[in-house]
Amino acid sequence: MKRRVLIPLSAMSTTLLGAMTLIGVVAFTWPLFVQANSPLLTSHGAFASWFFVCLVPLLLLVAMAEVRDGNLDVKTVALLAILVAVGTVLRVVGSGISGGEPLFALVILTGWSLGRGFGYLYGATVLFCSALATGFVGPWLPFQMLACAWLGFLAGCLPTLKWKGEVALVAAFGAVGAIFYGSVMDLWFWPFQVGLNSTISFVPGDAILVNLHRFFVFDLTTSLGFDLLQSVTNIVLILAFGRAVTRALDRTARGAAFGANATFGSREHLR
Repeated sequence: MKRRVLIPLSAMSTTLLGAMTLIGVVAFTWPLFVQANSPLLTSHGAFASWFFVCLVPLLLLVAMAEVRDGNLDVKTVALLAILVAVGTVLRVVGSGISGGEPLFALVILTGWSLGRGFGYLYGATVLFCSALATGFVGPWLPFQMLACAWLGFLAGCLPTLKWKGEVALVAAFGAVGAIFYGSVMDLWFWPFQVGLNSTISFVPGDAILVNLHRFFVFDLTTSLGFDLLQSVTNIVLILAFGRAVTRALDRTARGAAFGANATFGSREHLR
């Protein structure tokens, strides 16, 4: 792979992304910290709605901060829209294949090629738009958006290596990223949909480590197979098409001169 053209991330956007990450961690893990008789445990759907209401404005604020600082211009928005359209088609194609969606490979390659900020925005946006296209809209959507945004962000944090096996690093991240995404989404619904009559059930008010142990057993015995299938899908797609996709993205970024500052000379230069 060639040296990446990373779209910069402003200090304001970094702060906003940090705030969204903190809110997201709380949104995924709060059941572990409440008491057994807490009324919050019976209002999971309402909590998801409020989380969506908080997430979307913060994403818009990130976009506005990037526009203000010149990191997000018309060319960048156009590229984001094209990639969202491609990702939506990929999700429509792979929506009937459990653990075999090609969309996540594109999110990882996009984050890797264009940077963690662009990867974050792309992951959240493409999950939202593809959910509207496929009809997969529900209380799980804001959590899917955030988990996929984290996937694109972490891909953009991977180091640039000076060897031809660099694509193998991205493929390895794709394998780990699939398990990460699946486990995070399992953590969202596990306390509320497994029931209370098994050894892998969430027990409200129980010790955090005890509940986490039950969750890991649940994840290993019920969802790991699907996550491993998605890992294999990511590895195959990234190894097969990763170099071509990243070269196309790098070529587009260089041709569009993302992040370049306009300079103005005197009228003498025009004569």
